[in-house]
Amino acid sequence: NSTEEPTPGNCKPKPKISASRRLFLKVCSKAMTMVDNEKQARKEERERTLSERVPELQLSSMSLQDLQNICKELVQKIDVVDEERYDIDSKVKKNTTEIQDLSQKIIGLKGKKRPALKRVRVSADAMMGALLGAKVKESVDFKANLKTVKKEEEKVKKEEVTDWRTNVDTMSKSGMEGRKKLFNAGQ
Repeated sequence: NSTEEPTPGNCKPKPKISASRRLFLKVCSKAMTMVDNEKQARKEERERTLSERVPELQLSSMSLQDLQNICKELVQKIDVVDEERYDIDSKVKKNTTEIQDLSQKIIGLKGKKRPALKRVRVSADAMMGALLGAKVKESVDFKANLKTVKKEEEKVKKEEVTDWRTNVDTMSKSGMEGRKKLFNAGQ
């Protein structure tokens, strides 16, 4: 009913899986078989190594003394292996701490990127407090520290300079002749 026969005008229906997805699945399936093969090879190698290093024990024909001796030997071997494992563990920890220290030094040598500075509005009191520390407890009055200029003194100085006749008398006393007159007047 809803099945249509392909006609020359109709194309083949699109596959449900895209070509890239199909390729990805093929690669994954190959990778899975490779992983399975590696697991199987490791398992066989482990069994072979164990059969070489540890011979099979036939405990039924041994006496109690022989079993105790075997247990003592196994305990000694376990102690040796534990010591080696501990030594290797301590070496690994030491190396990891060295690696971390060196990586921190590398980061320090490269330099840290400084964040952009932000504009901060600070009052004059807060700035003086930051600069001078705990010395400034009161607010600083900048106007009080300014020098005051007396206007009356300036007016008096201007009046003295404005009289030109006094300048003429002082000019006649300038030079060698003026000094000579002053010297003679003093005697």
